[in-house]
Amino acid sequence: MLELNDVLLEGESRTLSMMAFEGQLTCLMGGTAAQRSRWLLGMLGFVPVLGGYISIDGEPLTPSSAVDFRRLMAYAPRRLRAEGQIRHFEPPTVQDVFALKENSDIMVTNGALNREIKMVGDVDEEQARWLAVAVLRGKPILLVEEPQVGAVGYLQMQAQKGRIVIVTSQEEAYRQAADKVVEINS
Repeated sequence: MLELNDVLLEGESRTLSMMAFEGQLTCLMGGTAAQRSRWLLGMLGFVPVLGGYISIDGEPLTPSSAVDFRRLMAYAPRRLRAEGQIRHFEPPTVQDVFALKENSDIMVTNGALNREIKMVGDVDEEQARWLAVAVLRGKPILLVEEPQVGAVGYLQMQAQKGRIVIVTSQEEAYRQAADKVVEINS
C-alpha cells in the first residue's frame, strides 16, 4: 500500500491524503497538470514533503529512503522534460534505459518491447514506448503521468496483475475506470 497522510509538498498550498492498494487503479484528478505531476514526483521523493508523510507498507519516505522507494516504482512521464539548454537531443534507446544500474537485472529484448508496445492501446508512439518500458521494469508500483485514453484498458490490466497503479488525468474515461479517484483541489 502506498499512503499519503496529510501530505503538504513544497509548491502546494493544500494537503493530500490517499491510500493506493495493490490490484487497484487510482486516478489523481483536479488541479492543474503541473500540480498532478508534482504529486507523482513527490511520491518518488523528488519534491520535498513539508508536512504529513508518504509511506509504502508503513515505511516512511525520508530523504535517505527515497532511493529505496524509487526501486519499487516505475514512472511513465507524459513527455520527456529537459532543464537548461539542449543543443541536440536523442531520446534514450531501450538499451539505454535498461543499462541503468537500477535496471541492470532486467533482461528486455527489442522483440519483448515491441510486443508490449502493441498491447498498450491506441496512444501515440512516445507514450506507448514510455508505458511499455515502465511496465517491463516489473516494479510493484506504476506511476503514470497524463496517459491518453487509449491506454485505459492496458493500465487496468496492470492493476489486475497486482500492481499499485496511480495515474494523473482529467479524462472521464479514467474517472470511470479507476477503482479510486482522488481529487486534488487547487
